[in-house]
Amino acid sequence: MDKYVQTSVDVWLSHLIHGGAEDSLDRLLPTVNTSLSPRKRTTSQCKSEPPLLRTSKRTIYTAGRPPWYNEHGTQSKEAFVIGLCGGSASGKTTVARKIIEALDVPWVVLLSMDSFYKVLTSEQQLQAASNDYNFDHPDAFDFVLLVHTLRKLKQGKSVKIPVYDFTTHGRQKEWKTVYGASVIIFEGIMSFADKELLKLLDMKIFVDTDSDIRLVRRLRRDITERGRDIEGVIKQYNKFVKPAFEQYIEPTMRLADIVVPRGGGNMVAIDLIVQHVHSQLEERKLRWDMAALASAHQAQPLPQTLSVLESTPQVRGMHTIIRNKDTNRDEFIFYSKRLMRLLIERALSFLPSQVHIVQTPQGEDYEGRIFHGKRITGVSILRAGETMEPALRAVCKDVRIGKILIQTNQDTGEPELHYLRLPKDISEDHVILMDCTVSTGAAAMMAIRVLLDHDVQEEKILLVSLLMAEMGVHSVAYAFPQVKIITTAVDKKVNDLFHIIPGIGNFGDRYFGTDAPTDWSDDDMDEPSC
Repeated sequence: MDKYVQTSVDVWLSHLIHGGAEDSLDRLLPTVNTSLSPRKRTTSQCKSEPPLLRTSKRTIYTAGRPPWYNEHGTQSKEAFVIGLCGGSASGKTTVARKIIEALDVPWVVLLSMDSFYKVLTSEQQLQAASNDYNFDHPDAFDFVLLVHTLRKLKQGKSVKIPVYDFTTHGRQKEWKTVYGASVIIFEGIMSFADKELLKLLDMKIFVDTDSDIRLVRRLRRDITERGRDIEGVIKQYNKFVKPAFEQYIEPTMRLADIVVPRGGGNMVAIDLIVQHVHSQLEERKLRWDMAALASAHQAQPLPQTLSVLESTPQVRGMHTIIRNKDTNRDEFIFYSKRLMRLLIERALSFLPSQVHIVQTPQGEDYEGRIFHGKRITGVSILRAGETMEPALRAVCKDVRIGKILIQTNQDTGEPELHYLRLPKDISEDHVILMDCTVSTGAAAMMAIRVLLDHDVQEEKILLVSLLMAEMGVHSVAYAFPQVKIITTAVDKKVNDLFHIIPGIGNFGDRYFGTDAPTDWSDDDMDEPSC
């Protein structure tokens, strides 16, 4: 009789897992929004996914960084960290995605505890292959690395996340780089199991889902996505998963600020969570204090990191033309390009070089110099900075180009990062950061911070701009004292609308022939031209 019952159970489970009993499964599982694609993966991080999440409302950046820094170039407030705990296959990731979509916050990081499984020994590898290794015990996780990583993320710093392969039970060679965000959602079965980890969580949520539903989800996931058989999954569940839940996970429910029954289908609970997070973010909201920036360096001499192109009659003549409001667009473009070429050539003189001896056609040695570095990469701050790319390409053969789009939020006055495309391994390069005008320095400071997050060394960054205001020069130099600043001219004043005075007007609009809005700022960046 027992053998008959076991056979019947196996047949039912096989029928259920392979989709033959969808009606039965629908009765068991809560309704989930079908607009969210199911999670299918064999690794803890999907490296092929773009660093964003598209929802019905907006695009949410899951890489990059929060846009807000003070005049020191440091993050003013730590990120808000939400901890999601619950049993295996309880729907933590679904709840996380629902929270992200409902929050409608542009910069969010989703960190999974699955990435922090320990590297197994050869003996443990054999145990894992036969479903005899306990992945649901606290000892299976690298809490030291996890706490260190989450603490850095909370501080707004970039981190490298291990990529765990569930089929080989090991970490992949390449780790994934992740950057700070306004909100960090951390999910895992042992999210509340470490005291140091708990200290980093601003909000603790426990996802409580019926054990039968969790078993069905785990069976379906492990068989269809991780190549395991029913017998092995059930063996692992009874031997490790169920006891671990009862001993380590379920008791931590008392630590939660909010318990979410039924997982991702409980929109009432998710709405309450989102309301609380919004109120917390509102309390942490900052404003870019332009007045503080303007007064912070009054009467100070220009920094030594600044290099201004010599004001020869030619340079001053070109400035006369491009500053003239009556100059037509063709002449504006022509003389701007001439200045850009001179500016880029000047910037290149600050790159490191070393002695190099070559032999001339006459058979004589010539002691010259060559670039002493791995690569040169240009990064333009869109859209005006894009106009400097041809000048860089004209003098740097095979130079790599990256792009950053930063716009000022008209409601908050804050600069926001909207687009980022940087070449691979930029951390090893000398970077020429290009923007045509710098008034307050807000966009330039944010762009430099992004480069630093990609591990570019500060002393390897050169900021080049056709025209800068003293305020912007001081702001950048104070926040990033090792960044070299090169420009063709520095104007003394910035007016109440943060326009450079006497200035050049809105460079992007004059160059591309578009109309400037009435409230434009020299640091504003429009959509990139195509």
